[in-house]
Amino acid sequence: MQEITVTELAALNPGAALIDVREPEEHAGGVAAGATLLPMSTFMEREGELPEADTLYLICAGGVRSARVGAYLEQKGHTVVNIEGGMNAWAQAGLPIVAPEA
Repeated sequence: MQEITVTELAALNPGAALIDVREPEEHAGGVAAGATLLPMSTFMEREGELPEADTLYLICAGGVRSARVGAYLEQKGHTVVNIEGGMNAWAQAGLPIVAPEA
């Protein structure tokens, strides 16, 4: 699975199909603008909510959960890119964090 840094993602965003697989309590602290929130705990039930895109960019807090979801999606034929360091790296890089959409 391909991985990119948060700064590489920021250069693509908001055009990237960004999927945040963190849990709701983590989303409350803020998200990257334009992210679709599909928590890992409910991902399989909500998989139909994935945006139509050639490539899905996956993010979590540190990169581990998004890599697991990415491996699952790759097995289903999707092209996925994992974000190294996740939202922790996003915040450390000083990239914009917005309130999650209700």
